[in-house]
Amino acid sequence: MSDTEKLKDQLDAIFNPESVAIVGVPKGMKAGKLFLMALLDQGFPGSIYPVHPEAEEIDGLRAYPDVLSIPGPVDLAIVLVSQGRTLPVVRECATKGVRGIVLFTAGYKETGTAEGKETEAELTRIARSSGMRIIGPNCMGLYAPKSGLAYFPELSKKPGPIGIISHSGSLANILCHMAPEKGLYFSKAVSLGNECDLSFADFLTYLGHDPETKVIGTYIEGIKEGPRFLNALKEASLKKPVVAWKVGLTSEGSSAAFSHTGSLSGSREIWEGVVSQTRAIPVAGFEAWVDTLIGFSLLPPNLGDRMVIISGPGGLAVSAAEACGTMGLRLADLSSETTSLLADFVPPTGTSLKNPIDVGLTASLDIDIYINAAKAAASDPGVDAVVMMGIGLSPEVNKIYADAIIATAKEARKPFVIVNIPGLDEKAIQSFFDAGLPFFESAERAMKTYATVRAYQLWRRERTV
Repeated sequence: MSDTEKLKDQLDAIFNPESVAIVGVPKGMKAGKLFLMALLDQGFPGSIYPVHPEAEEIDGLRAYPDVLSIPGPVDLAIVLVSQGRTLPVVRECATKGVRGIVLFTAGYKETGTAEGKETEAELTRIARSSGMRIIGPNCMGLYAPKSGLAYFPELSKKPGPIGIISHSGSLANILCHMAPEKGLYFSKAVSLGNECDLSFADFLTYLGHDPETKVIGTYIEGIKEGPRFLNALKEASLKKPVVAWKVGLTSEGSSAAFSHTGSLSGSREIWEGVVSQTRAIPVAGFEAWVDTLIGFSLLPPNLGDRMVIISGPGGLAVSAAEACGTMGLRLADLSSETTSLLADFVPPTGTSLKNPIDVGLTASLDIDIYINAAKAAASDPGVDAVVMMGIGLSPEVNKIYADAIIATAKEARKPFVIVNIPGLDEKAIQSFFDAGLPFFESAERAMKTYATVRAYQLWRRERTV
């Protein structure tokens, strides 16, 4: 069995456990209770074993004084005990034959103390000698909705195509909580903290081969085992897009990253070299991270570069055209047939039938102007994608607009990109995401995302021909 096959077997068992022990789960409402609540909220189908030295029952589940007292096998243990008690618990788990541990507790190498570093090194030694794998310490652990795993209550139970690897547990949790509002759903997510055993490279390798994962999102504070990380990132990028948010590229960010997870960050120049060699997709900031995940999740393959822009506000139409050119995309040349169709319903003054198509402010009063313009543009064989910037004057009209654009996109079988006009209500926005149409807060963000996705598709195509 190759190292990759062995790693796959190990992580398959951890992401798809039949039994989970929660060691140190409190009886009362404290932070550690969230892990039990999360499993119950997801409807985890396997056995859940609370471990507490005194309690006989927690939340209706029989509790056990220690891991070795659990009668059946344990695939995954979530360890919540204090830093000073972790080593005995981890040794118990190794003796029990636990397949994997999520070590939530902090206070190891990120403290910078000799004791913290030595304790973390001993955790690594136990993992290596027993074959048990450790995620963390100082992490939130795993979210895998198909398996019923979660690191926080009220996460979506609907699986999707995105895999997440994050040094930050809070960022992973924030993303996974708000993601359904953006049409994003996850195959697997991991907050891996200090990486005493399982590393970023391990999860890149695993998700790169995972058939349920179509795009990988990463939040990286530091890189360990540089050559191995580089190779794993390169191999994963050849199979699927890896959206990489790297922090610690300034002295201030690097210092913050070390105090957070004990990660040693590299320079901006080094990171740019990594991106160049691996074809990872670099992003800066949470908004860009989310936008790019939206693009890779919701835009179809084989994107073209001939864009048509339809807008009521003329200034937004011009700014969208500018963004299009800035990102290396083209304004489609509309056919005479399309222009003639547009002339039948677009008002003759304060508008433009050229691309970008400015349908004027009257379209907000007569929403059919937006809808008919979208149908005409989408039917033009010289158009690869339609960029819509429309709004009605009431939630009821916006619903008509959204429903019609969704239906038009489905019928045309061309990518539609929806851009916000301030005032568009949340229900209309959500309906676009629910229908699988990408929605962006500005034309600049939309065009950047579209161009990024297209550039990666072209790069992949060149390497598979």
